[in-house]
Amino acid sequence: MIKRIASTAGFSGLLAALLLTVLQSFWVAPLILQAETYETAAPSAEHHSHDAEANAGHSHSEEAWSPEDGWQRILSTTGGNLVVAVGFALILAALYSLREPGRTSTGALWGLAGFAVFCLAPTLGLPPELPGTAAADLGQRQSWWIGTAAATATGLALLVFARHGLVKALGAVLLVVPHVIGAPQPDVHESLAPEALETQFKIASWLTNAVFWVALGLLSAWLYRRASHA
Repeated sequence: MIKRIASTAGFSGLLAALLLTVLQSFWVAPLILQAETYETAAPSAEHHSHDAEANAGHSHSEEAWSPEDGWQRILSTTGGNLVVAVGFALILAALYSLREPGRTSTGALWGLAGFAVFCLAPTLGLPPELPGTAAADLGQRQSWWIGTAAATATGLALLVFARHGLVKALGAVLLVVPHVIGAPQPDVHESLAPEALETQFKIASWLTNAVFWVALGLLSAWLYRRASHA
């Protein structure tokens, strides 16, 4: 059982991660690079002021390493996607061990559920952000994200698998509660990138993640069923 779960997660996670990297490279990454040009193009007076402050206080400090454009950025993105994809595939494979999908196409539904839990619901309150966008405290955002994902996962499970009407109603309430509470927001909403670019980035992030999750669900269900029949 453990070997089946591990092999399913490894292969499906690898393939889904490669697909996500390709989609991000051609659609999401160009938008981020475009936003970075607005972030670096600060007013000259502010730029000189920051330079003077940095030279006075950090004359001997070195800049933190970040991947350069090209193969370094692609390699870094692929590695991060692979870790995340295998982790999510392990969750799906573990769920399959409890309730094996009757058909491979059922994996798409599990994938859409994963998309709703880990992407759609949290980003309704904390949408994907481009460089140069103001944000609330990181700890508060992480806490709200985790709580929203947990509430959404529990709510969907109760709606789909519960038999009693009151329990299903509780599941519906859990889906709404995090958004009634509201995600933490910055004191001032501001962004260096144009609003149109922000909209494109949000749509691109949602669609690429949706494709990733559906592919991960289909691949993991197919591999798990294949290993089970073997």
